Amino acid sequence: MSEENLVDTGSRPDVTKDHPPVVVCDNVHVRYKTLATGKKLKLGSKDVMTKRRGLQEVHALKGVSFVAHKNESIGVIGSNGSGKSTLMRSITGLTPTSEGAIYASSRPNLLGVGAALIPDLSGARNIVLGSLALGLTRAEVEEKFDDIVEFTGLRDFIDLPMRTYSSGMSQRLKFAIATSVQHEILIVDEALNVGDKKFRDRSEGRIRSIRENAGTVFLVSHSMRTIKDTCNRALWIEQGVLRADGPAADIIKEYQNFNKAEKENDQD
Repeated sequence: MSEENLVDTGSRPDVTKDHPPVVVCDNVHVRYKTLATGKKLKLGSKDVMTKRRGLQEVHALKGVSFVAHKNESIGVIGSNGSGKSTLMRSITGLTPTSEGAIYASSRPNLLGVGAALIPDLSGARNIVLGSLALGLTRAEVEEKFDDIVEFTGLRDFIDLPMRTYSSGMSQRLKFAIATSVQHEILIVDEALNVGDKKFRDRSEGRIRSIRENAGTVFLVSHSMRTIKDTCNRALWIEQGVLRADGPAADIIKEYQNFNKAEKENDQD
C-alpha cells in the first residue's frame, strides 16, 4: 500500500512494505465537553450537591498509538467507559481527535447495535434498501437476499414491519445486511452479544471469513470467549489509555488478572 492511498487525518506515519498497515493511530487524544447539571443527595438533614454544574471536560483517549495490518482480527477490550467505543468512532471519523493522527487505507465501516433501520418498513424491504446503500446492484441484492434472510434466522418475521421486532431481532438483521459484503475495514461494536449460540457462532464465522478474504476487523466485546475465538490480537483500553497490545490470549489473561486483583482490593 502506498502512502498516497492512506486517508489522511493528521501527520503521516511510516509505512512498511512487508506488513502493509490499514489503520494507524498515532498518539490519539480525544477530549470533549459535557454538561454536568448537578445532583442532590440526602445526607442527614441536608441536601448535598455531588457535582458542580456547568461544562466539564472529559479526556476520553490519552495518547493511544497502534498499527493494524491487513488480515488481522483485533479484539478491543476494557471496562465500561474505558474509551473503546470512542476509539472506534474516531477511527471511522465520527468523533474528531483533539491531538494526534488517524489514518486508514480505505473508509472504515462501523457496525454498531445502535444503528437504526427503518421501523415502518418490513425486514425484507430493509434488506433491499440496506444492501443498495452498501453499494450492491439490484441483481446482487436479489442474489444475496435469501442468504441474508437465512443468516438472520428471521424468515417467519421477514415480511413484518421492523417496529414489531425486538431489539435483538433488529440487531441480527443489521449485522446480516452489513456483513453480506466484503469490507476492507470493519468495526463491530458489541453487535455479537445478541441472539442465541447458533447465531453467535454464525456471526463469528462471518467475521473470520471477512478477515480471511483480506479484510481487517475490529471487534469490541465484553465476551472474552468471543474475542479469544474470533481475534488473533487484542487491544486493552483502560481509562483512555492503551494498557496492552498483543496476542489475544495473552492480553485477555492480563486483563482478567487485573480485574481479579481489582475485585480483591475492593473486598479488603
